[in-house]
Amino acid sequence: MSIYVGNLSYQVTEDDLKRVFEEYGRVSSVKLPTDRETGRMRGFAFVDMESSADEDKAIEGLDGAEWMGRDLKVNKARPREERSSSREGWGGGNRGGGRRF
Repeated sequence: MSIYVGNLSYQVTEDDLKRVFEEYGRVSSVKLPTDRETGRMRGFAFVDMESSADEDKAIEGLDGAEWMGRDLKVNKARPREERSSSREGWGGGNRGGGRRF
């Protein structure tokens, strides 16, 4: 299971994250997603640790902690939802001219 790490500084690196999480156990991998168009970091990451006990310790120790000027959001990552191959639900639902805000 992966750990989701949110509200990251845009200057953080994989090595930075690995060092912080290694205080709680062995880190298997760190993934910093980037924007496809700009290549810029998206402000969150996924960290995999070798044991679920280490993951639990890291979540407990780091969720809400201030790091690099930001309060971290750290929790178990939810499984990625599959996207529909159809375009159903992608706008166009209210074609009557009314606007919703």
